[in-house]
Amino acid sequence: MQASILPARRGWRWLVEGFVIFQRRPALLCFLVLGYWLTMTVVSAIPQIGRLANLFLIPVFSVSLMNACRLIDRKERLPRQLLFSGFHRNLQALLVLGAVYALVMLLVFAVSMPPDFGLLSEATEATETTETTETPEAPAADGASAGEAPPPAAVSIPPLAVALLVPVSVVFSFAPVLVAWHDMPAGKSLFFSLVACLRNWRPFLLYLLALLAITFTGVWALLVIGALLGSGIELLVMTAVMAISLILLPIWYASFYVSYRDIFVDLQETRDAS
Repeated sequence: MQASILPARRGWRWLVEGFVIFQRRPALLCFLVLGYWLTMTVVSAIPQIGRLANLFLIPVFSVSLMNACRLIDRKERLPRQLLFSGFHRNLQALLVLGAVYALVMLLVFAVSMPPDFGLLSEATEATETTETTETPEAPAADGASAGEAPPPAAVSIPPLAVALLVPVSVVFSFAPVLVAWHDMPAGKSLFFSLVACLRNWRPFLLYLLALLAITFTGVWALLVIGALLGSGIELLVMTAVMAISLILLPIWYASFYVSYRDIFVDLQETRDAS
């Protein structure tokens, strides 16, 4: 099986076509993302194992959201329990993939952070999507940082961790859908995901640059405004961040589905999501 090689301009079109998919069922996709956040929040509340369990489940819920995008793109009937549709097919292989992902993430932060279990736990939690919905704590009233809103959790991740997360994201990008839709074992899906991304690094580079530009002009701009105006409007700013995230994340999932559809166009036709 080979991945198609696409021109760089397709990277921008992925976002445009992902937005078209989002426009067809915006409320549904937003509610799915919100349901994903809430589910992960409940799981993370489990003592001792909650945050680690979140990492295990990320591939499963990724498939659920990609199932929704594929069904909307094909204009097919949307089944009930769509949020949990990732559990219906090849669950064992997806959980193996989740275990590998959890192990890699723990190793990344173990290498890039001091050996402090509290910091490791905090950094691991910061990588989860649910963290984007939390309101940061107010800074101390005295000192140079008084009156400034603290940066989001993602900013506190060390640069080394960010550098290590890039290849991790590349390897795991298409792996969940290759497991769920093409019956691949976890190891094979990781290999084909890596090959697909390397063969299409040009469109992915343009795609990521466009995605970063949209993110910074949206979510991050609000955080900067909140920091400049003071701590009194932190709640309002974070509410706006959450609202924008509820729109940007479904578009991101839809655009990533479009990238899969383009790159793996020559694969055998996949089965419908159950």
